[in-house]
Amino acid sequence: MDTLRSLKPLFSSSQHWIPVRCLQPRYYCKAANTGVTSVERRTTLNKFKTQISSGPSFQDFIKGASVKQTYVADTEYSDKHEYLPEELEMGNSRKVYFETYGCQMNVNDTDIAWSILQRKGYLRTVNLNEADVVLLVTCSIREKAEQTIWNRLQQLTAMKRKRLKSQTPMKIGILGCMAERLKTELLEREKLVDVLAGPDAYRDLPRLLTVADGGQQASNVLLSLEETYADIMPVHHAPQGNSAFVSIMRGCDNMCSYCIVPFTRGRERSRPVSSILEEVRMLSDQGVKEVTLLGQNVNSYRDTSEEQFCSEDVTKLSRGFTTVYRTKRGGLRFSDLLDRVSLIDPDMRIRFTSPHPKDFPDEVLHLIAERANICKQLHLPAQSGSSQVLKAMRRGYTREAYLELVQNVKRIIPEVSISSDFISGFCGETEEDHQQTLSLIREVGYNVGFLFAYSMRKKTHAFHRLQDDVPAEVKQRRLQECISVFREEAAGVNAALIGSTQLVLVEGESKRSTKDLCGRTDGNMKVIFPKEDVAVPPIESNTAPVRAGDYVLVKILSANSQSLRGEALSHSSLRGTLTPYETLARHQLGGHQVQTQTQP
Repeated sequence: MDTLRSLKPLFSSSQHWIPVRCLQPRYYCKAANTGVTSVERRTTLNKFKTQISSGPSFQDFIKGASVKQTYVADTEYSDKHEYLPEELEMGNSRKVYFETYGCQMNVNDTDIAWSILQRKGYLRTVNLNEADVVLLVTCSIREKAEQTIWNRLQQLTAMKRKRLKSQTPMKIGILGCMAERLKTELLEREKLVDVLAGPDAYRDLPRLLTVADGGQQASNVLLSLEETYADIMPVHHAPQGNSAFVSIMRGCDNMCSYCIVPFTRGRERSRPVSSILEEVRMLSDQGVKEVTLLGQNVNSYRDTSEEQFCSEDVTKLSRGFTTVYRTKRGGLRFSDLLDRVSLIDPDMRIRFTSPHPKDFPDEVLHLIAERANICKQLHLPAQSGSSQVLKAMRRGYTREAYLELVQNVKRIIPEVSISSDFISGFCGETEEDHQQTLSLIREVGYNVGFLFAYSMRKKTHAFHRLQDDVPAEVKQRRLQECISVFREEAAGVNAALIGSTQLVLVEGESKRSTKDLCGRTDGNMKVIFPKEDVAVPPIESNTAPVRAGDYVLVKILSANSQSLRGEALSHSSLRGTLTPYETLARHQLGGHQVQTQTQP
């Protein structure tokens, strides 16, 4: 995993970094109404508590079992557990509070977990003091991210102990990567946690919470080779309802020597294309104007769910790149998916993260170049500018191969914006290696960067085979030097845009002033401009206010390393300028997309 990061990025990015609390539900469904009173539930729960000490019997697990072998693909998932009274697995209006830490994938996982609990009759609260269940969706990518969770658990446990006996006892759960990586420590360390659920175990949350209600700690951190949550269809809105994340695959097979992701999220598996397209169509119907396709290695997408996809064609890599795994064959590839997604709504921007540089064959680049609604912004995580360090990282490419890819990208997509990741102080990194990284940053010219000092993670190849031999103070000094050079280069890249006119998707008011609006360019740069009515072409005398979800043309007047400033010129769209009727109709419908005939 490259840019799905747990901390705030150095430069501007359209993603909102965490903690993100109380996100909107992925889709709406009526809470189950079982008609069970609190007295009845308490009676059943007390009976369950007396049974749980001995646990379910072997017969409970084999009840109704058949000798006939079945496969996951042939059966639907069942969330019923014969040894648990069905009414105990219902939420019965208990309130759940989520805190999400880390990357966009964790935001997506929060929505999955909430969708599952919502079906069982749980309610969601934005008030921590009201919560009966507190669930932290966690990140393990760096040590600092995990320490944040440990500190938060101490705070929540203190709150739990102060809770009045007349109230429902608070249950605390850890979801996601940290649950997978530190299951033993989390369950045993000061008994801070009631429930643990790994990234592939969210369907099991109702049962786990039921067991926790019985006074026991409950855990499921099993990884899956099939789970993609494809059947949990979200109607998900990001804040203000104009952008959304759509998960297309889970896990990673790259096994970079520094990365914990394959051990916390498992092997790569892709969500069926039909499920993805259905979700994007639903989002389009709801007026969402920007969709970001998500995956740990998003551009290695390979759907083999249908027989017609399973050819003998070999997966193509970027020239000069290799993998630690054997060549994969068959399947619907990322270029096929990107093609189909981009055709759904010509006025919806398509982004994707986090890619690996190895998975940018020419057909992907040409598709991005020709489709107006696929953003011309690519994330090419380099990690280091030294071939020696890249080899130790098991990245599968040299400095020269990476630079050749950058040149190819700029040739096919001349207006492209490029972002990257870099790790300072990896095992064995010399001062010369560090200088090569600085020179690579200068040579490529990135506009957004995610830079970190190396943090050793258990279970990784580096933990077992390499020595973390760069002193902490050297790591920090090199990191600061990388940041300084990155800022210089980004300022230059952004300054080149002064005087140009950029199509901006408006996100809302600027955080610093209610008199300004902010939005994003196609290249993912933040643009700030005054809040005022602007022209609605083709009749320049017609004006309309600018709102979140609108496309506007903005003339860039100034720039720094992190943002642009300008003035809005007129309303517009990805398909061209809007008619006055289209603009008026959209504002009357709160910014949602409407189907209209373009006036001659």
